[in-house]
Amino acid sequence: MNLRIAKRAAAAVGLSLMLTIAGCGGGGQQAGGNAANSTNSAGNAAGSGGTVNGEHPLRIQTSFYPIYEFTKQVAGDFATVELLVPGGMEPHDWEPSPQDIRKLAESDLLIVNGAGMESWLEQVEASSASGKPEIVEASEGITLMEGGEEEEHGQEEEQADGDEHAAESEADSGEAAHNHDHDHDHDHGGLDPHVWLSPALAVQEVRRIEAALAQADPEHAADYKQNADAYADQLEQLNQEFVEGLANAKRKDFITQHAAFGYLAREYGLTQVPIAGLAPDQEPSAEQMTEIVKFAKEHQVKTIFFETLVSSKVAETIAREIGAKTAVLNPIEGLTAEDETAGEDYLSLMRQNLDALKAALNE
Repeated sequence: MNLRIAKRAAAAVGLSLMLTIAGCGGGGQQAGGNAANSTNSAGNAAGSGGTVNGEHPLRIQTSFYPIYEFTKQVAGDFATVELLVPGGMEPHDWEPSPQDIRKLAESDLLIVNGAGMESWLEQVEASSASGKPEIVEASEGITLMEGGEEEEHGQEEEQADGDEHAAESEADSGEAAHNHDHDHDHDHGGLDPHVWLSPALAVQEVRRIEAALAQADPEHAADYKQNADAYADQLEQLNQEFVEGLANAKRKDFITQHAAFGYLAREYGLTQVPIAGLAPDQEPSAEQMTEIVKFAKEHQVKTIFFETLVSSKVAETIAREIGAKTAVLNPIEGLTAEDETAGEDYLSLMRQNLDALKAALNE
């Protein structure tokens, strides 16, 4: 923990210096030119149209893939949208480079998920000398869950008992609540930031982004609304597919690699049983592994979910122990090279998640 604090303190000093240099250097400090016209499904930029006060195209930085995708859909051809965290990288582990700092200083908006997902955000806020970019949190206005809120093992039929039920479950060795050390949750502060994995909440993020773009570029407010309306319709359709696809599942609990699916589980009446906490690279203790194995055996779990951007060894170990198989449940924090080649996007990957859940919950 002390090493992390020291690292971030040093990074904050570096950010301050770079932002000062970028602010003094103006447009002539751009390195590598403007990448706004080279893009793909998880690319670095999209769009080239809108203006800020009629002076220059609205330039937007986004933190990681789902926020990039939502912003790109709203912006359409009326603004430049760029992605900071490259495809294939776990966004919890990313730190801005000097080139990223230059881009941020030259941009109008930085759109992030918020809720503690971007651990580097406070450094940027503290180091910005020019007041640019304006920072927009897409999750603003969404009621956030505490990490672990949806982690009670079994007893899903008694969810309404709330805290009393959780305490009773913890006392029962076979139904223990899977509590985690939130000191390792990448500065989420105990709050679950994974709101984009609920299509219903994704709509709210899209609307927040729409409002921010309209305020920054009122000339194209109607265009941003039209684009947001169209994409929100697609998200509503996706939500309905989840409602219908999971309504009659034989079981309601699923074991997943880290606690990214609390909002999805709550939205559709499911219970996630995470191996680790909110941090995807958190190693579970021997006691936690024992709890998961016992729960899986008692509940005859046949699928252990893992994800694409971190090691699957823990999920595979548990699957071998109980004679289960593994499958992907994607937190969609970034696209892999294979995803990009296949032309995958947020909607298609969420439908893959739906198919995986339907298969596992009906075994």
